[in-house]
Amino acid sequence: MNVTFESLISKLSEPSNIQSLNGITRGIERECLRVNEAGDLSQNDHPAAFGSALSHQHITTDYSESLLEFITPVSDSAATAQQQLSDIHRHVVKNLDGELFWPSSMPCQVNDVDAIPLAKYGTSNTGKMKHTYRIGLKHRYGSSMQIISGLHYNVSLPVPFWQTLYDLKGETGELQDFISHSYMGLIRNFYRFGWLVPYLFGASPALNRSFLPVEKQTPFSSLGEDTLYMPYATSLRMSDLGYTNNAQDELVICHNTLDNYTDSLQKAIKTKAPEFANIGIKVDGEYRQLNDNVLQIENELYAPIRPKRVAKLNEKPSEALAARGIEYIEIRSLDINPFTATGITTAQMSVLDSLIVWMALQPSAPMTADEMAVCRDNSTKVVMKGRKPGLTLELKGKQQVLTDIASDVLAQVQQVAQLLDGAQLATDTAASNFADAVSEQQALICDPQALLSGQVLTIMKEQGLEHNDFILNLANKYKAELLATDYGHWDDVYFAQMQQQSVAQQQQIEAADTLDFDAFLNAYFSEAKK
Repeated sequence: MNVTFESLISKLSEPSNIQSLNGITRGIERECLRVNEAGDLSQNDHPAAFGSALSHQHITTDYSESLLEFITPVSDSAATAQQQLSDIHRHVVKNLDGELFWPSSMPCQVNDVDAIPLAKYGTSNTGKMKHTYRIGLKHRYGSSMQIISGLHYNVSLPVPFWQTLYDLKGETGELQDFISHSYMGLIRNFYRFGWLVPYLFGASPALNRSFLPVEKQTPFSSLGEDTLYMPYATSLRMSDLGYTNNAQDELVICHNTLDNYTDSLQKAIKTKAPEFANIGIKVDGEYRQLNDNVLQIENELYAPIRPKRVAKLNEKPSEALAARGIEYIEIRSLDINPFTATGITTAQMSVLDSLIVWMALQPSAPMTADEMAVCRDNSTKVVMKGRKPGLTLELKGKQQVLTDIASDVLAQVQQVAQLLDGAQLATDTAASNFADAVSEQQALICDPQALLSGQVLTIMKEQGLEHNDFILNLANKYKAELLATDYGHWDDVYFAQMQQQSVAQQQQIEAADTLDFDAFLNAYFSEAKK
């Protein structure tokens, strides 16, 4: 049954349905570099105080030994998620000996790209595979791109909501099939309208000059000696910035059904890429990459949003999805918010939750390759020049002014936000701020200088600060703030336990290996070929 957004909003507002909107869960993965007190990339190993990067529940590393990643548990409260994230930061700051965490998506000054230390995960086959995968990324794309930091927002809409939607639409069949189908529709709508995320929350319009080779600096304006920027950019992190991967550029991942998605992803990890074959796989006894396929593993796929399902031991992400359907989505297009220690505010979470529910309630026709190309062009325009007055995007075959589209979308998202507030009030939960958070963003649509990206440039220009100095000042500020405040959710005892457990778990993983690394990889990828 085809039902309209308006009719769904009306039905969901009824007392018998509104509480189904309670229970949205989210988990946060925040990346940030470790730097020394001068703002240079740390060359030190991952601190022992944080335990094992391979198996710690909350503190690990991403591409580099110097690129921290903080992970919160799944929570049905944005306030709790924020508290947990803040506690992880607090614990890290207390144990960073003479170092700081870098509160920006764009890296600090890096004078020697070859000096960026790759993350290490111990002697187990799993740990070696993670390290070798990063060697492959270095050979394929270079290390500079890999130390850009982002924030991944993992969100799951509650099963009662999906059940209510299932009933309102008169659906038949398995509920999980409907949920997966609906999440895929949401993902297509994210490609259509997800440019709103970098428009509203992009915070990387500038970068340190050392990030780009001289020949790629031409399109940029200069601020001081060491800073490059684009006057209307919102999120240079989400642009290509010289990032070239012809193999992925030509990759067609279909989002029309879950089967389409997993099939096309499986194809990508089995398809040879001539440009990567030139690198070699194992040369002079040393691995240069895991394989010479378009994707070494599924995680290499560059995408602003992904369908996800918690995988079982030794289960690949696409296998988990194919076996049990979509459990949550991962939004990957968020910049680090430099104006808050944790990189994201609870108000941002409220806006994201409201936007995601709006996308779930909107019709979502199958997407052609041509429409996907238009969506990507729209996204590129927004991240490179989103604050340019009068900027137009293509929507439904017509050029429309970005701010007009954004105003129309957020007016509908506001209706969702009011529902979410009402759902919490209906269960006597403390009043939330979904509607207030969306209203705040509505007010900024036509005031681009007040957006995060506009604020970054305004402050640097007014204070005469280079990008490195601006972010280093914030790094010192957040260190002082976190050290001056107490834990809100956990404590030192908890983190000591996590440290010890993670080390013990790594030792168990290493002791359990029965194959040499070559045989382990052969078995892993033989399974992938089935």
